[in-house]
Amino acid sequence: MRTLVTGGTGFLGRRLVERLLAEGRGVAVLCRKPAPDLEARGVRVIQADLTDAAAVREACAETGTVFHVGAKVGVAGRAADFHRANVLGTRAVIDACRAQGVPRLVFTSTPSVVYNGRDIAGGNESLPLTTRCPSAYALTKAEAEREVLVANSPTLLTVALRPHLIWGPGDPHLVPRVLAGARSGRLRIVGNGGNRVDMVHVENAVDAHLCAERAAPRGAGGRAYFITNGEPVLLWEWINALLTALGEPPVTRRISLRAARAFGAAAELAWRVLPLKGEPPITRFVASELAKDHWFDISAARRDLGYSPRISMAEGTADLVAKLSSA
Repeated sequence: MRTLVTGGTGFLGRRLVERLLAEGRGVAVLCRKPAPDLEARGVRVIQADLTDAAAVREACAETGTVFHVGAKVGVAGRAADFHRANVLGTRAVIDACRAQGVPRLVFTSTPSVVYNGRDIAGGNESLPLTTRCPSAYALTKAEAEREVLVANSPTLLTVALRPHLIWGPGDPHLVPRVLAGARSGRLRIVGNGGNRVDMVHVENAVDAHLCAERAAPRGAGGRAYFITNGEPVLLWEWINALLTALGEPPVTRRISLRAARAFGAAAELAWRVLPLKGEPPITRFVASELAKDHWFDISAARRDLGYSPRISMAEGTADLVAKLSSA
């Protein structure tokens, strides 16, 4: 039986596909864009939207595990678009798994599903899902995660993973945005600069997904797990160390959280009312994430999934610097 990866051409999805191929497994991906390089390696590519119920059902045929990684990710945009991709798309995946008799579904969620606007230091899975958040992404992922876990049954084992700030070589989001902000002079330390956050190297995130697949029949079904490197860092200290290693000046200018949130609210309004392209430079949600503690207890993932971060923050950062410096 094949293994299906939705979003298999994205940062995490492609790394997961690479690992599955290295294990000699038959792989299919559901994605919106062509992937001729994967097809050339024997991957079955189904080019379709997550909400195309017929295509999703076809993709799930003769499948042993579905890794549902695909989602609409972003800090701004129409709430309806996030709901369509993240909620309706996930429902289509659940329905297809049931129709095709898929025994295991591993869902890629996010720690943002427990956003509460306050510091989260050592938070665990007892934290409630958010119902009030200035981010349509977080709200729709929370709704999707809830539906995935409710769908758990003896015939469809479901697990939700919450990897936090995935990074590593090839990262198209986190580090490139930091570098662009620093080089343009727009990046500011938000708040007092002492906030501690968790991150997870992409290879560790892949490990966690494979661990969840194996652990689902052993009692992990119907549960969500935080996935991090298990090494919270001082966010701005890590960012400045990375910039310095890459020959860029460190960030020294500061802005209060209150002011950053005010700028974020204004930017969100402008992007909503005016025909502006791309994403706003700051939002209320991003301002809070840049200033607040958000690190998590991964003891449940260690215990239930057998997850153990292989690549440390120091090792991963050194490797990233080497690759970016030689690019």
